[in-house]
Amino acid sequence: MVGSAEAVRDLVTARLAQRRDVYESWFAAQAEPLARLCHAMADRFARGGRLLAIGVSPTARSDVRHVAVEFVHPVIVGKRALPALGLVGDSAPLATEVRLACGADDIVIAFGDEPDLSVAIAAARAAGAITVAFAPLRADWELVAPVGDPFVAQELVETAYHVLWELVHVFFEHRGLLEGRTERRAHDAGAASFLYPFLADQEHDLDAVLADVAGSAILKAREICDLREAALGPDGDGAEALAAAAATLRGALDAGGRLLALGNGGSATDATDVVADFAMPPAGGAWPARPALDLTADSAILTAIANDIGVEAIFVRQIIAHGRAGDVLLVLSTSGSSVSAVDALAQARRQGLSSIALVGYDGGQMGAGELADHVIVAPSQHIPRIQEAQATVYHLLRELVEL
Repeated sequence: MVGSAEAVRDLVTARLAQRRDVYESWFAAQAEPLARLCHAMADRFARGGRLLAIGVSPTARSDVRHVAVEFVHPVIVGKRALPALGLVGDSAPLATEVRLACGADDIVIAFGDEPDLSVAIAAARAAGAITVAFAPLRADWELVAPVGDPFVAQELVETAYHVLWELVHVFFEHRGLLEGRTERRAHDAGAASFLYPFLADQEHDLDAVLADVAGSAILKAREICDLREAALGPDGDGAEALAAAAATLRGALDAGGRLLALGNGGSATDATDVVADFAMPPAGGAWPARPALDLTADSAILTAIANDIGVEAIFVRQIIAHGRAGDVLLVLSTSGSSVSAVDALAQARRQGLSSIALVGYDGGQMGAGELADHVIVAPSQHIPRIQEAQATVYHLLRELVEL
């Protein structure tokens, strides 16, 4: 049974304050290393290198897929696609996959702390790649999250790799700052200029740009803390909506129902993370495993439906196949208007499923049309921050289900 409204508000308030404290201290310490890492990564990309993201646990795999799609399919207009690949040990042991794929100009970023990762990091270093880890794995760059709560740690990591992705582009606007290159080009951030307000045509001094990038990283950390509070804080109805969603989900699970989760792109990887959190709870064995199904997981099903029927049907057909009255559908969408997700919510309602939608912007169609039973809005137009706020929401949802 989910706790009282007052208990939920108190828990949410405490968890948001905890996250702000962690973010302020961690980014104050790591902003300068993050800036230097952005510079090093830009140099590798400029040489023709790739980003190889690696991980083996279910939650790590969601981060592997998330960071890869962010680099390959940039959501900021005018930013270049950068080559990235996720390796999760599907085709061979992870270290073997790394040895076969990794080149001297590549960047390898590891998620998790399993022994397999240490071996894979060693293989990447031997190949000449620069290596990044969020745990002590003997990587070149170790950005360790000093927090015991696995949910907060995962959110911190997600913000960190979003910051790397956003700010690595700064150094392509200052190509003279990349190693071995003397070319200098006037800056033109175009439609993305709001992300880089500190850049100017005359800035070519590395230390000055690094300092500005570090400052921007700190600002982005503050931005996500503010957005969490806008979504769930006392001045809105987000916490109340979250409590109601948790009560609906707990009641469904107690009655034998299941959680189904879906999303597109980066939101698909968040759906994978949600399902992992419910099926393999991280709270030291204190929480029971809960039945959950990831509707983004099977590439054969997704591509078959997309090819033979249409992309808009990729989730509808799966809900027809798997959805049962008494189940709960969780939809993650930054826009709130993705056609495949909107159609999935409609199908879920027809089949007697309850539904929860985590959305950004102003709620989109899902919010305006009340297409889900419970809608929680992260009011922002900045997709990385929306996704980070949604991670906090579904982590709190997982916790509240067991309150």
